Amino acid sequence: MTSAERFHHVYEECYPRVLAYAISLVGRQVGEDITSETFTIAWRRIHDDVPHPSLPWLLGVARNLAREMRRRDALRYLVAAEEAQRIAGGARDEAGDVAAVIADRHIALQALTSLPESDRELLTLIAWHGLSTKEAAQVLKCTGAALAVRLYRARRRLEKALETAQEPDPSEAAPARAAGTPRPHREGAPA
Repeated sequence: MTSAERFHHVYEECYPRVLAYAISLVGRQVGEDITSETFTIAWRRIHDDVPHPSLPWLLGVARNLAREMRRRDALRYLVAAEEAQRIAGGARDEAGDVAAVIADRHIALQALTSLPESDRELLTLIAWHGLSTKEAAQVLKCTGAALAVRLYRARRRLEKALETAQEPDPSEAAPARAAGTPRPHREGAPA
């Protein structure tokens, strides 16, 4: 197989997943640029450096490029909300209450955005991009054992964040004082 044929095969097989990963990191416009740059690098290095399977290597390149170009965007991890919903109890039935689905998604996003960036990225790699722990470890340049520990901790932090996001606001739970009801007198305060 020639280098051009191998590149064509890698491109056809991996482009959609690299694009989705880049978009989840930095948004659509910059994600498309990162994806293009990732495949430019792959083209230059196809003969010497691109391993088989190539997806973890390509995602690692995209990750490094995104670190250089990253823009903060609260919705860039929207795709990782699926993992939060799975932990929260799974997706609702498609014919279910639309308002409840939207509320659940909001809670999941709220919980997800409260996590450290490294946790969000790890959960995204596993849940949305479908990488195995071994492949995600390659992308994040750590051992499989280290990744398993990080994943366990990230999932526990997400569970706690979901619990916090689902707790009712104490200010909303306080009974409202009826109009005309006198305030209790505090010592030293005018009556």
